[in-house]
Amino acid sequence: MNEVIKNILTRRSIRKYKNDMIPQDIINQIIEAGTYAASGMNRQPAIIIAITNKEMRDRLSNLNAKIMGRPDKDPFYGAPVVLVVLADKNARTYLYDGSLVIGNMMLAAHSLNIGSCWIHRAKEEFETEEGKEILRDLGIEGDYEGIGHCILGYVDGEEPAPLPRKENNVYII
Repeated sequence: MNEVIKNILTRRSIRKYKNDMIPQDIINQIIEAGTYAASGMNRQPAIIIAITNKEMRDRLSNLNAKIMGRPDKDPFYGAPVVLVVLADKNARTYLYDGSLVIGNMMLAAHSLNIGSCWIHRAKEEFETEEGKEILRDLGIEGDYEGIGHCILGYVDGEEPAPLPRKENNVYII
């Protein structure tokens, strides 16, 4: 079977990670795959914030958990790396373009034996004053909306088994 298709069929969302940090060259490969995602008219409106600093990772986790209504939970499941994707709202296809970035990064991570999971609430995070402050501190200006987080880490345990695909969701004409 083709390796790309094999990775698409075998990738799973991981919700338990080891504390071990991923080497920077592996993180860079995953990020680069994200930058090659398709985008409307090749506008490339998405940006990626790579967070490997534990203090910042925990700050973002706490903010996300508050928004989720579960301040005692780590919505990043212990993953040591968080790749935040935001996209410029001035591009008509920004939401789709940012989503494709995350999809590319999750597939790239899987191909490199790194677990990943898409975590929501980035939109709400970066609409808060704390989220806006984080962007200002990073020197990020513009009309960006949080699309999602791609958490990364080494899988702690077994990867989940695939669930059966839904029936009657493909129609060929």
